[in-house]
Amino acid sequence: MSETDPLTLKFRCPTELEGLIPAPVPAPMGVPDWVKTMPATAFSALNQAEEQTVKRCPPFIDAMTTGFLIPLICDLRVEDGGISWDNELPPGGAIDFPRSPVSFHDVAQVTGSPLFEADRFLLKFHNLWTIEAPEGWALLFTHPINRFDLPFTTVTGLVDSDRFHDSFVHFPAHWHDTAFRGVLPKGTPVAQCIPVKRQAWAMQTSAFTEEEIAEIHEVRDALKRETGVYRKRFRA
Repeated sequence: MSETDPLTLKFRCPTELEGLIPAPVPAPMGVPDWVKTMPATAFSALNQAEEQTVKRCPPFIDAMTTGFLIPLICDLRVEDGGISWDNELPPGGAIDFPRSPVSFHDVAQVTGSPLFEADRFLLKFHNLWTIEAPEGWALLFTHPINRFDLPFTTVTGLVDSDRFHDSFVHFPAHWHDTAFRGVLPKGTPVAQCIPVKRQAWAMQTSAFTEEEIAEIHEVRDALKRETGVYRKRFRA
């Protein structure tokens, strides 16, 4: 494989579930409607001028469109302090798998952390896809990036999925919107999966050189003169 060939993540599900549960999707396919419909510019009362919104911010969008999204396998109805679902999966075959879309973590598992609340469980979204990464790559599983609209926050974890790929990875989450009532739809992203190359890094600190100071001034001046400098000159 050459350096220009695309790397591949292998997603597998039980045979009985193929075509019945939503498949993971490349993150660009999961951009929410609020991003698509929001304006690219908006009037700033503070600056008395039109300003670009985050829709025109490449780092904001690039973060949201990196990696893959893992979807909720069925509708969840949230009401009266409980979660219910109506989802008939076929009986397990050669491989046993969870038949419910969610389960719970005992709150004792987060004792001493900011997630601890004595009278509440942590939700766990079930993922029915195993994921195999290429040799030397781990997978960062985190809350779908910039999805502040979701009523839960998925807990972040890093898995060596080039080695651990013969079992399911599920996603603990904190349900932070206690006022939410209604349906969380099938296909809602519950985790974002971002490949991370496993390698050693060193750190270096130093003061700016005269040449680096000149470069900083040049970039700052360009940012003041025109819009889209990062997108045109620096975005990969």
